[in-house]
Amino acid sequence: MERKKAVVTGASRGIGKGIARCLAREGYDLAISYATQREEAQNLVEELQAQYGGKYFCFQASLEQEGAGVKLLEESVKALGGLDLLVNNAGVTRFENILDLTPEILNLLWNLDFKNYILMMQAAAKYMVQHQVRGCLINITSSRGERAYAGDFLYGGLKAGNRAVQSIALDLAPYGIRANNVAPGATRVRERLPGETDFWDELGQKIPLERCGTPEDIGEAVAFLASEKASYITGVTLRVDGGLILPGMPERVLPGEDLNGWSKAHSPFAEEVLKEIH
Repeated sequence: MERKKAVVTGASRGIGKGIARCLAREGYDLAISYATQREEAQNLVEELQAQYGGKYFCFQASLEQEGAGVKLLEESVKALGGLDLLVNNAGVTRFENILDLTPEILNLLWNLDFKNYILMMQAAAKYMVQHQVRGCLINITSSRGERAYAGDFLYGGLKAGNRAVQSIALDLAPYGIRANNVAPGATRVRERLPGETDFWDELGQKIPLERCGTPEDIGEAVAFLASEKASYITGVTLRVDGGLILPGMPERVLPGEDLNGWSKAHSPFAEEVLKEIH
């Protein structure tokens, strides 16, 4: 049986690495991309090769650059010899108060976290249509696309663009191509050292399931949506957040607990202005 072929962007570490591991376990040949972490990407390729066999490739790609995503896809398809699955994972998280936003940050997030996703989906879908592949497109978005937090108007607003996948799913359904999103909540992107208690442990206690997510949690969701078990699922955003955004404002707050549900905005610009006024 011929192995399926997938491209996973931003897979040298964090969520992308978890996705790559889960897909390799499921028998996929993989092409992964990295922006700067060349050694980590190569180590992952060697790890997957040793554990699962198959074919694995890594490519450098600065996906915020014009045309970089389409070029990556073309190189990956050539190396793999085909394409069954695209996982758009590469992105950056930047939190900015509206008073402090710069054009540079606006362009970076727009180009990498939204525009590149759309263009890579288009390129992958065209390949699948041309080669009659009933494939899958999966985007990694965020629960911030549903729930607002101070300082995330840009990042969260772009992630709310996950609505686009519904229309894309309708566009591609006649060709047997499915398009879905996976929306992580708080996900531990750095492995804990032995005996260490860190930010992720503390944050996890505030989440209904009492822990932060892991890259493998997200990888399992991607593997499921890409599988035949999900062959009747398209146009959805699957939230994988341990119930993080389910609660609203708490009915009561116990002494010593900080569960107010939101944090007040902090703007360096406004602080400087207020200093001058006072």
